[in-house]
Amino acid sequence: MSLLIAGGGLAGAAVACELARSGVAVTVLERNTGPIDKVCGDFLSVEGQHYLQRLGLDLAALGGAPINRVRVLRGARVAEAALPFPGLGLSRRVLDEALLRRAADCGAAVQRGVTAAAGAPGISFLATGKHDLRGVGRTLAAPPEDLVGFKMYLRLSAASRQAIAGTVDVLLFADGYAGLQPVDGDRANLCLLVHRDRLAHSDGWAGLLEDLQAGSRLFRERLHGAEMLLERPLSIARVPYGFMHTPREGETMFRLGDQACVVPSFTGDGMAMALHSAALAARTYLGGGSPADYHRRLRADVRGPIMRAGLLYAVGRSRVGQGLLMLALGFWPGMLGRAARATRVPAHVWV
Repeated sequence: MSLLIAGGGLAGAAVACELARSGVAVTVLERNTGPIDKVCGDFLSVEGQHYLQRLGLDLAALGGAPINRVRVLRGARVAEAALPFPGLGLSRRVLDEALLRRAADCGAAVQRGVTAAAGAPGISFLATGKHDLRGVGRTLAAPPEDLVGFKMYLRLSAASRQAIAGTVDVLLFADGYAGLQPVDGDRANLCLLVHRDRLAHSDGWAGLLEDLQAGSRLFRERLHGAEMLLERPLSIARVPYGFMHTPREGETMFRLGDQACVVPSFTGDGMAMALHSAALAARTYLGGGSPADYHRRLRADVRGPIMRAGLLYAVGRSRVGQGLLMLALGFWPGMLGRAARATRVPAHVWV
C-alpha cells in the first residue's frame, strides 16, 4: 500500500524522494497542475543546499544566483556585512519543479491537479505549506498578526543588477521590511512584509512602493528603470509566524514544512526548515518512530532559531528598534553574520 503525501512543494517532494529511494511506495498529491510562483524570498541558505544536494539536485545547473553578503538600508543609512555561509537565490517555480521531478525519478508516484480530501483520510505526511487542510488545520496559540506579504519579480537595470550581485538588500521601514536579491533567470526577487494598516495608509501596493522609494535614495536607485515581470504582485496574509506544532501521543500524521513550524521570514530560513523537517520525518519513519517522536525532535531542533528569529524580527519592525539596530551595526557590522548564523538550523542536527 502506498503512503500518501499531501502537498508537492519543497517538504512534500523532499520526503517523497527520501522514502522512495529507500524502497517505500509513496504517492504525492499536488493540487497545482504545473509550475507556479509562490510568495517566498527564494533565499536558500547553507543547510537547505545541504539537503537538496543530498537528494541529488544540481543547484548550479538550476541557475541559482550566488549570495554572500547582506546589506541593510534604513533611510540614508546603510550597513553591510558578509554572510557566514554561501547562499543562493533560486525561485520556487524552478526549485519545486526540479524536486518534484526528482521524486518521480526516485520512484514516487506524483498525481497533479489533486487536492487531498478534507479531514485527510489516509494521509501520512501533511505538507500543504501555508494552506491548512480542513479538519487537520494548525492549532495556533494566538491569532496571526494582521500582516500582508507581497512578491514581485523584476528585471533590473544593468547598474542595479551589478549593485546587488551577490547581495541581499534589506530595507527597513515603519511597520515592515522589504528584501531585494538576485535569483535565477537574471531576475531579482522583491519581497515585502507590511502591516495592513500601513498598506491602507499607502493606498495599496503601488502607493507603498512609491513611499518606500521616497524614503530611501538607495532603494529608489535600485528600482529605477526596473521592469515588473508579473502582471500583479503575489500576496499572502496572516501567516502565523512563530508557530510550532505541539506533539501529541497517538497522532497519525507527520506534519512537514509550514504545517509543522513557521519561522519569521525576516531571516530567510523557511525553505531550509521545510527541507530539514522532510529529512527528519523520513528518518523517523524509516527507523520505526512515531509522528509524535518526530514532532518532539523537530521542535527541539527549530525552537531556538525560531525564537531568535522572532526577536530579531520584532526589533527590526519598530522605529526605536530599527534605530538601535542601525546604530549597533555601525559599530559592529559583523553582528549581521552572527544573527544569520543564530537563526539557522544548527549543523549538528542536520540529517
